[in-house]
Amino acid sequence: MRVVILGCGRVGARLAGMLDDGGHQVSVIDENLEAFERLPTRFAGLVVLGNGIDFDILTQAGIEKADALCALSNFDNTNIMASQIAREVFHVPRVITRIYDPERQDTFRQLGLETVCPTRVGVAQIEALLDAG
Repeated sequence: MRVVILGCGRVGARLAGMLDDGGHQVSVIDENLEAFERLPTRFAGLVVLGNGIDFDILTQAGIEKADALCALSNFDNTNIMASQIAREVFHVPRVITRIYDPERQDTFRQLGLETVCPTRVGVAQIEALLDAG
């Protein structure tokens, strides 16, 4: 599988390493050169320095042949915009978007984006731990 990951923070770097270890073709986009230091030293994928909503940057990362885009930057607006571009312009079959704001997650899920909201996931886990104990 060919996967483009937008954002090389803790989650993006860890996912990139896991997918790379699994034999997938992985490209990682980030605006911060130092962010790529989070990638495992064994990472064999492509790193692209730039803005993940820039068509040229997405093309350098291989978006035109990607099977999936995971938008994992720290900015909801960037993730949403990159996801819409991937889906509507480049017709990427699978687009997963991290959105921190639970209300925005509902809106964009209704528009057809596959979303993950760490805020909701974290609250649910904490509530479960409190209930368990």
